[in-house]
Amino acid sequence: MTGDTQSSRTTTERLNSVLRHDLPASLVVFLVAVPLSLGIAVTSGAPLVAGLVAAVVGGLVAGPLGGSVVQVSGPAAGLALVVAELVRTYGWRATCMITLMAGVLQVVLGAFKVARTALAVSPAVVHGMLAGVGVVIALSQLHVVLGGQPQKSAIENIVELPKQIVDNHSHAVAVGVLTIVVLLVWPRLPHLKTIPAPLAALACAALTAGVFGWDVARADLSKGFSEWATPALPSGDWHGIAGAVLLVALLAGVESLLCSVAADHLHDGPRADLDRELTGQGVANLVSGALGGLPVAGVVVRTTTNVRAGARSRWSTMLHGVWVLVFAVGFGWTVTLIPLEALAALLVFIGVRMVNLGTMRGLHGHGELPIYVLTMGAVVVVGLAEGVLLGLVLAALFALRRLTRVSVHVSLEPDDRWHVMVTGSLTFVGVPRLTDSLRSIPAGATVDLDLNVDFMDNAAFEALHGWRLEHERAGGSVAIDEMHDEWYTFAAKGTRVSSAKTPPKAPDRWWLPRAYRRGGPLSAIPVRRSGAWVPSRAEHGGGAVPDLLAGAKDFQRRTAPLVRPILTRMARTQDPSHLFITCADSRVVPSLITASGPGDLFTVRNVGNLVPRYGATPPDDSVLGAIEFATTALNVQTITVCGHSRCGAMAALLSAGEKTSGLPGLERWLRHGDHTLARYILSDPTGEDEGPLDRLCRVNVAQQLDNLRTHPEVARLESEGRLELVGLYFDIGATRVHVLERGGFTPVSGHAAVSLPARGAAPPAS
Repeated sequence: MTGDTQSSRTTTERLNSVLRHDLPASLVVFLVAVPLSLGIAVTSGAPLVAGLVAAVVGGLVAGPLGGSVVQVSGPAAGLALVVAELVRTYGWRATCMITLMAGVLQVVLGAFKVARTALAVSPAVVHGMLAGVGVVIALSQLHVVLGGQPQKSAIENIVELPKQIVDNHSHAVAVGVLTIVVLLVWPRLPHLKTIPAPLAALACAALTAGVFGWDVARADLSKGFSEWATPALPSGDWHGIAGAVLLVALLAGVESLLCSVAADHLHDGPRADLDRELTGQGVANLVSGALGGLPVAGVVVRTTTNVRAGARSRWSTMLHGVWVLVFAVGFGWTVTLIPLEALAALLVFIGVRMVNLGTMRGLHGHGELPIYVLTMGAVVVVGLAEGVLLGLVLAALFALRRLTRVSVHVSLEPDDRWHVMVTGSLTFVGVPRLTDSLRSIPAGATVDLDLNVDFMDNAAFEALHGWRLEHERAGGSVAIDEMHDEWYTFAAKGTRVSSAKTPPKAPDRWWLPRAYRRGGPLSAIPVRRSGAWVPSRAEHGGGAVPDLLAGAKDFQRRTAPLVRPILTRMARTQDPSHLFITCADSRVVPSLITASGPGDLFTVRNVGNLVPRYGATPPDDSVLGAIEFATTALNVQTITVCGHSRCGAMAALLSAGEKTSGLPGLERWLRHGDHTLARYILSDPTGEDEGPLDRLCRVNVAQQLDNLRTHPEVARLESEGRLELVGLYFDIGATRVHVLERGGFTPVSGHAAVSLPARGAAPPAS
């Protein structure tokens, strides 16, 4: 009975979601899809009804069968040139059969789960192809807007354009200009954004032409679906027909898959199943071809509109197909009111928009703009298939160039040591640059050679190894440090090296203190002499400043290349989830004991990990400011107070001021620990501590959590369940982290999850 109730509740929630979100979104997408489908049918040389058939199939077939819950499929402008050429070569009915066979091929490819392979095509080639198609469409339809006829090629359209502009000043020009003006201005009218700009532009053009009686050509859909064309087998060279089927299948499939990937970035729902998407698109093309429709593909414009309109499930896509079907059957006669010049102007606008400046900027940042530009130019000048092929070749050459690119930096350090940094993939292509750089190092010099390479072939190894042997024979020395897998070391030993690239390895024992790393393992531990601890750096003749500079140099040389990608992405803003308040003790390393990385912890450190109570005297704006910033600007989810064993601040509290004599600043600061001391006096030993100091350190953590709750914003967020307060205790000698729970501190297990205290739970008095 309970299961039936839960199922009924779930069904009701889904229905409410469809009515509240998907139904309105489907109407918005429908209003966008109809004019775009008609325009694409015009530029493809297909019957107008073919565009509506493809839109209906895209909604009712690709919608439920596809792998993306928000993607909207239909006739795509990117395929218009292919379809137009097929119509001219084989005729419309044969083009429908080619579409059907392309759908069958897509279904087969989807069954073999090759969808991910399609994503290996460089986006620069795909975007360049779409931009080239957009330019060709805009050039051809611009002639229609100007009252003329499009030429056979983009070059001819460019050559004839000046004459077209000079000779034609008919009503067609006025309709086209009016349509484009409305398309540009409409999105800037805030109160009218609910009506899609393409629909508004066509309505304004039709209304104006009707009122003023302008002499324009009209679209003809008066017979509705009665003129359906059934597919027929194409006649001609079967090689060309097979190539056409493959081209339609691949172009439509790749465009749909890239659209699905882009759609995943626009919503928080389920991620797209690309193999299912390819299969769904194949079935949709099979059905569209059988019904006399245009090829179907995922369309970015309609998908983006669908998401922005609030769609949350497939119902929006499916309902939009229903509305297109209802329009075509019951209201197809209204299309006769639309001037063809207005549809042409809409296509000019769409074609220009396909040359996306944002995409160009992104490709420029990755050095792929030449691929985009040359692919676009080849599509415009030579042809679609040739342009795509040229783009693929260029993308492969660019990838090969990146894979074989290597940088060699040689510098003379202040201690007369030469530092050489080799970065990239070290292959035979980079050998000339490597050897030229190494020859600049004088004979007999001491050289530190860092190999930050992810691959080294035999030619590169022989060149490097030969130089090293020659340099050492001349009295020099070469110390080689490899940051990735040991390509050079293995090759020098004659060991077979895997050709697979591997991620960089972290520096060995990075977590050790600097003196330990330099002096060897445990032999470098500081010793107690004459009543004082003598650190190993005193034995090595080092100093604090040289140590820090050496550490910075080591970071720059070894660690910076590894963390640069993540820190570059985080350079503009931080988004930590935790405010971590801990002691300034040098032995407590927050990132080490919590296994955190850059951007995880917003850290506050002070003597004794104290949190002054709200309004306390003496005031402390440092901790207060950090709390305010973390809870209001950073919206952290937890605030953690971490104490530790043998805390010097707690020892000073127990000494009743003896250990703070002559330290007035520290004495004033430790007044914020008075509540901790009072709580300690009132508490009883629990058996988990190792003496008075250890018990006071644990009590201090619980008290600081209570002090946090005196801050109004912290208390409010915790009561609302938006913030969690956590207490940790780090036993330095045992290297054990304890978490504060209701019954006291519990050691964190290395094998099981830790149950943190419930939100709003008051910690024990220890």
